[in-house]
Amino acid sequence: MAQANLKATLHKVIFGTEPGAGRNFDIFLIIIILSSVAALFIDSIATVHQRYGDYLFAAEVLFTVLFTLEYIARIYCSPNRRAYIFSFYGLVDLLATIPTYLSIFIPGAQHLLVIRIFRVLRVFRVFKLFHYMSEANVLVRSLVSSRRKISVFLVSVLTLIVVFGALMYLIEGPQNGFTSLPRSMYWAIVTVTTVGYGDITPRTPLGQFIAAMAMITSYAIIAIPTGILSAELIQESQRSINNRQCDSCKKLGHEKESKYCRHCGEKLLPPQ
Repeated sequence: MAQANLKATLHKVIFGTEPGAGRNFDIFLIIIILSSVAALFIDSIATVHQRYGDYLFAAEVLFTVLFTLEYIARIYCSPNRRAYIFSFYGLVDLLATIPTYLSIFIPGAQHLLVIRIFRVLRVFRVFKLFHYMSEANVLVRSLVSSRRKISVFLVSVLTLIVVFGALMYLIEGPQNGFTSLPRSMYWAIVTVTTVGYGDITPRTPLGQFIAAMAMITSYAIIAIPTGILSAELIQESQRSINNRQCDSCKKLGHEKESKYCRHCGEKLLPPQ
């Protein structure tokens, strides 16, 4: 009986999200997660590592011990241990502890602890923010709907890169830094994406003309995916509107999630 009560209490605190011990535990956990990730980033600065490396390492060991105990407690009080262990959060919880132990055998492995930032995703569950995910779903559906157009666009861009790269390899040659077709294609990618590192530059007038054409082309290339995605977003927004009618003013075109009429303010009947 005592063991059952302990499991029930732990489950309420660790897995609960209602105001009280459960929410306070998750808020405290999120603060600890952010603190551990911040310590990891700070420790990567050479000057800070030299002066405070030992303290930061001790803090990391403490964080790892806390996360390990929390992971064991989650398994202990979970009603379905297998489901938790192989769930997204369960795997992230496990991976949040492994790098510190792995660093004992593989130096530098502790930097993989940055994966702990994924544990902050619990904030959506803690503060009941999942209803805001519908906006993200619109973006995802728009990307999926435009995948064929984007694929055609990427193939077209790759073709242009091959053409520009081959032309520069023929015109400029190894003496000007274009030592191979892959390196010439690298120059074309850097130029077309407007990054412009400048590590390879054309020297001949004809090569500079080709480079100018690639730069001009890049502006059109950048605009195309934006237009494709914008069009899909507009269509997806239109799909989210149905023909629900307000019984009071008889106006149509309310969103599925609408509870009140946008025209007269009367409460809408639930969609059929």
